[in-house]
Amino acid sequence: MRAAGTLLVFCCLFLSATGGPSPGICSQDLKSGVKPGFPQTIKTNDPGVRQAARHSVEKFNNCTNDTFLFKESRIRKALVQIVKGLKYMLQLEIGRTTCKKKQHPRLDDCDFQTNHTLKQTLSCYSEVWVVPWLQHFEVPVLHCH
Repeated sequence: MRAAGTLLVFCCLFLSATGGPSPGICSQDLKSGVKPGFPQTIKTNDPGVRQAARHSVEKFNNCTNDTFLFKESRIRKALVQIVKGLKYMLQLEIGRTTCKKKQHPRLDDCDFQTNHTLKQTLSCYSEVWVVPWLQHFEVPVLHCH
């Protein structure tokens, strides 16, 4: 215990003698309000958000037995968290398109259903983990209703 106290006193004396830590080390983190590892709001039209939304829709399409493909119609809210890569947390709406799954079309070429009987929109919450340097995408959480 005495050694720890001595070390603490030594560190305090050293910092006071040298003027404390370099301003560049701590000042940015303390002033910016941005804390590493905490979710941050991000614009819904950000390319990373749009790509994460598309991966969410692809997972939805692969998990359902619907005849038609769905695609994202609106991203209502987006957060991003820096983890081992990026974790996107999205609130989005997806809608049924006119494209059938068995045709394997590009989602960008699919229009939303206008037929009142077939038209369907779902609200979803999705978490998408992206590791860009490995070109890895994973959707561990997807809830739609």
